[in-house]
Amino acid sequence: MRITVDYTLCEGHGQCLMAAPTVFDLPDGSEQVVVIDPDPPATERDAVVRAAAMCPAGALRVGD
Repeated sequence: MRITVDYTLCEGHGQCLMAAPTVFDLPDGSEQVVVIDPDPPATERDAVVRAAAMCPAGALRVGD
């Protein structure tokens, strides 16, 4: 699984962080999410897919 963020769309809502906190971070003072683990283990797949679906800006893509 591979995660990409379209930083032209990301608005820092943090929904992804709530869905997959071991994969995403929103550092203090930042307006955009940071992908901590761009290639997380398969056990995180459901959480990452949920995070992408929850993103109000549609900034996350999940691929194989």
